[in-house]
Amino acid sequence: MPCVTPPRKPCQQWQSLPRVVKAFCHSAAGLRSAYAYEAAFREEVWVSLILLVVSFFLRVSFRDHLLLIVPLLFVLLVELLNSAIEAAVDYISLDLHPMAKRAKDMGSAAVLLSIVMVVLVWVGVLWE
Repeated sequence: MPCVTPPRKPCQQWQSLPRVVKAFCHSAAGLRSAYAYEAAFREEVWVSLILLVVSFFLRVSFRDHLLLIVPLLFVLLVELLNSAIEAAVDYISLDLHPMAKRAKDMGSAAVLLSIVMVVLVWVGVLWE
């Protein structure tokens, strides 16, 4: 039997707007929580803001400007995921366990690689 989605009523499309607003509020709460409780996230936010300001003083094309900014956002994204992994692991158990260590170390490695990516992109753009 084929899977068929029932047609939506015209007024149903507007019911998703409150859901989007609610989802945005949850996302904003997540950002506030990360900034409040995660020192690494705060540091990366401030470094990203400083580099963002610096990027406006560089004489680079719009494309290169985007190339400088996008990796900064990527570092913040990876740090949020790393913090979520750490919080979930700590919630499950504060006991030392090799699998918990592995999960946390891999998250940390992902953050490191994202920072290396920022350095490589900035060096590449500024080298020209």
